Parts: sequence; structure tokens; C-alpha cells
Amino acid sequence: QRQLVESGGGLVQPGGSLRLSCAVSGIVFSIYSMRWYRQAPGEQRELVAGISSSGTATYVDSVKGRFTIARDDAKNMVYLQMNNLQVDDTAVYFCNARMGPEYNYWGRGTQVTVSS
Repeated sequence: QRQLVESGGGLVQPGGSLRLSCAVSGIVFSIYSMRWYRQAPGEQRELVAGISSSGTATYVDSVKGRFTIARDDAKNMVYLQMNNLQVDDTAVYFCNARMGPEYNYWGRGTQVTVSS
């Protein structure tokens, strides 16, 4: 029916960079809003970045200027470039595709750990 598969997580030092990827299948990708969420253990899931079907990007204040979301409709891919990573960025990052409440799909997540 649909599949979202994240990749690119790992261990990085503060100030380092990672690029997360999400491969999407089973939906008409180009009409969905794509989002990246993150969740640390015991904490609420947080919307980090989103990009609309038209390419308009939004970010939570804590990552503005450091993270960039992008989509490639030809490849059914969405990316999150994360620069100047900080310890507080440590979380599981989830890819989400949404077009209303009945069309809302999630990946399984990829771990990002920032530690010196």
C-alpha cells in the first residue's frame, strides 16, 4: 500500500553534519506534504521540518538556519540536511507523508546521535 524508508542516521560529533533520506513508494508522492519528525526517549514527538507539494519549506525554530528539507518528486525522495548538529538534536527521526488524516503514513525511523 505504501512504504517510507529512512536512512542516513548515525553517530556524529557536535558541529557535524548528516543527511537523512526517505524513500517513498505506494502513493502519489508529488501531491503529499512531506515532513520530518523526531522523538527522544520519554519525550513528545516534534515536527522538525515540512515541505509542501509546491516546495514551501517550514522549520521548527530550534533548527532554522541549520537544517534544510528538500524533495525530489522524480525520485519519490525527501531529504533532511542537518548541519551544525548539537547534542539536543539526538533523537529518532521519522519521515511522514500526509494528505489529510486518512492519508498519513510513517516510516520506521532512523537514529541520530550527537555526542562528543
